[in-house]
Amino acid sequence: MNVKWSILILIAVFLNFELNAQNSNSCTTLGQTPGTAFPVCGTTNFVQSNVPLCYTHTIYVPGCTGGNADYSDLNPFWYKFTCYQSGTLGFVISPNNLNDDYDWQLFDITGHNPTDVFTDTSLFVSGNWSGSSGLTGASSSGTANIECASDPMIAYEQTFSRMPTLIQGHNYLLLVSHFTISQSGYTLSFGGGTASIVDPLLPHLGAASPFCDGSKLGIKLNKKMSCASLAPDGSDFRILTPLAKVISAASISCSSGFDMDSVILMLSNPLPPGNYAVSTQNGTDGNTLLDNCGNGVPVGEQVAFTLAAVTPTLLDSIAPLTCRPGELQLIFKKPIQCSTIAADGSDFVISGPAPINIISAAGQCDADNNSSIIHLKLSAPIDVGGLYEIKVASGTDGNSIIDECGQVTPVGNSLDFAVADTVSAAFTYQLLYGCQFDTLVFRSGTSGINSWNWSFDGMPGSNQQNPQVIYSDYGLKKVQLIVSNGICSDTASNAINLDNQLKAGFGATAILCPEDLAVIVNSSVGKIASWNWNFGDGSHFNDSTPSPHQYPPPQTVQKIYTVTLTVTDSLGCVDTAMRDIKVVRSCYITVPNAFTPNGDGINDYLYPLNAYKALNLEFRVYNRYGQLVFETTDWTKKWDGTINGKPQQTDTFVWTLHYTDGDTGKRISLKGTSTLIR
Repeated sequence: MNVKWSILILIAVFLNFELNAQNSNSCTTLGQTPGTAFPVCGTTNFVQSNVPLCYTHTIYVPGCTGGNADYSDLNPFWYKFTCYQSGTLGFVISPNNLNDDYDWQLFDITGHNPTDVFTDTSLFVSGNWSGSSGLTGASSSGTANIECASDPMIAYEQTFSRMPTLIQGHNYLLLVSHFTISQSGYTLSFGGGTASIVDPLLPHLGAASPFCDGSKLGIKLNKKMSCASLAPDGSDFRILTPLAKVISAASISCSSGFDMDSVILMLSNPLPPGNYAVSTQNGTDGNTLLDNCGNGVPVGEQVAFTLAAVTPTLLDSIAPLTCRPGELQLIFKKPIQCSTIAADGSDFVISGPAPINIISAAGQCDADNNSSIIHLKLSAPIDVGGLYEIKVASGTDGNSIIDECGQVTPVGNSLDFAVADTVSAAFTYQLLYGCQFDTLVFRSGTSGINSWNWSFDGMPGSNQQNPQVIYSDYGLKKVQLIVSNGICSDTASNAINLDNQLKAGFGATAILCPEDLAVIVNSSVGKIASWNWNFGDGSHFNDSTPSPHQYPPPQTVQKIYTVTLTVTDSLGCVDTAMRDIKVVRSCYITVPNAFTPNGDGINDYLYPLNAYKALNLEFRVYNRYGQLVFETTDWTKKWDGTINGKPQQTDTFVWTLHYTDGDTGKRISLKGTSTLIR
């Protein structure tokens, strides 16, 4: 078993005894939990003279957790800082007793709750849990590996890890864990890296706002500042009037942390209404307010404020409304006491174009149980647009609302608000049929609409209210419209079928032998009203499907007839298709017994004659020595009496012919001789 693991068991037993003796199970000292971490400035050394014994959670260490050792925030202190310039972070933890074993781990908590370090393993940045004692930290010469728990009795493991890289604008938490069971402290110092964790923003006063009766003054600071620099007697501030003095100062956040961004000043007596200013000075602690790097708010810096006469807090405004709002957010210039808000919403009534019922009301209550916002929940969304009025009423709790100064908002105080009307994207269209193009003319509503967004299949969109679209192709076209009045929106769509395509078309037998009939198959599409067939031989037909047509035998080797189909639809649109049919004088397949390749255009080639209906044809020619001199599978390709381009002398050649009869499907094989005559 790992020695560090064994010691951890002893530590757990010891701590359990100690913590039970103190009737406590967790760390309670400020700085010993992530939520109360010390704010860090990179120019400051942090000295912890002693470390209280405690622990709260286990810690995930990549590559280490799950081994023989356990990892936890044992006797911890936490430090928080922001990176103001990207780079590497160097630091040293120097134990007061160099025999003590300190461990550390760095987390990136940007966008996270500090306590997420215990549950979100992705926040890990770097760490070192070596069991060796002495100095530890991050340096340029440190190990690139994460040092897990180790046994110092067996080997010394590196206590310094390589400096981690910080990202500008990210927030970090550094855990320093004291493994040794003692309260001996340490010094934490930063340096050696290229990152900056020093806030470049100098401290200043932000704003001042008086409380109700002028006996207290709230000061807003421009950044977090050290709680330790605030003089409790308020001597860091003075009111520039003889009418009152600052007698104490405090910040709520200082009870659970080390820095603050606001201060409450108590005055010796209430100020009367008027214009005033508050100024900074060195307090009895010898300084003004200091930021976490020790920079002070300039002495003599002033901020003005106005104390108005105490008056009731009236309805001020309503947060921007959504479409069909089901809730209203009332905003007030001064906080309202949450205890005076009737939970059933009866402190308010609404009137307008449609009846509206309020069913509940609640504030966003702060630590003083006050709220500057009241949420009103309605029984149903407001569907009817127009101008509405909300009035303050006396609720079922016996009063209207009361502000933090005890002033009652008068019953009948009212505020007008406008609700946007709902919109409809419903549209109509007119389809104008054409012979080459179809035109769609769209119509949509106006009812408060100021935005139209049209989408059309295969066409550019439009932002017009009533666009028109011209299509040159046909079929189903999807149209979508999105409309808006800036608050409410709606979407509608429709599928429109452009079904007036007109296309003439037909298939026909390409080659006809004597006595064959031309079979013509009509493939035209469209809403056709009339057909006009012209068969090219002087005959015509005026219906959709002509009967097989007989052509006369040609007087020459062949004759070509052009068949024309003209179709007309109900709109008067016309389309035409044409196809040639070749009629031949003979389809009897034979091979001539002689040919004369002399270029006179008569019997110049050897080939199968009239093989129009021959399928899978194979024609070969051999010389008297049995050598193949020509072959083809296309009967229209002919032998010209040459071999490799060299004309052959007068001789007799043997040919073979194989083919399948296109009418009967029978395989035919022929053989014969032909004489080449020069």
